[in-house]
Amino acid sequence: MAAAPPVLICASAELQDGGDARRFEIECADGSRQAAFVVRYQGRVHGYLNRCCHIPVELDLQDGKLFDLTGHYLICGMHGARYRPDTGYCTWGPCRGQSLAALDVAERDDGVWLNAMPDEFC
Repeated sequence: MAAAPPVLICASAELQDGGDARRFEIECADGSRQAAFVVRYQGRVHGYLNRCCHIPVELDLQDGKLFDLTGHYLICGMHGARYRPDTGYCTWGPCRGQSLAALDVAERDDGVWLNAMPDEFC
């Protein structure tokens, strides 16, 4: 079976450093969908499933509002768990020491791309 081609998530210009996330969905082989997001942090793009490690809820209570006021941590809107945007590692909260499920994303040709569909998350 051939690997699926990369999927365009958004234009690079849509992501500002420490700004709103760009939400999207991953379609699984069985037809189910998983919420996901990409953010820009310190000039680089990072992507994760939009699912808290503590309770499987989406991190953002308001679409794309994931960064704290400093722009240096992603915050779960449900209970305040704090994640590093560059690694997905939880530094504070009930899921401390766990990490968000990272996605294989890349920035090229003025776009942000999902390189591979993560079967292990479906």
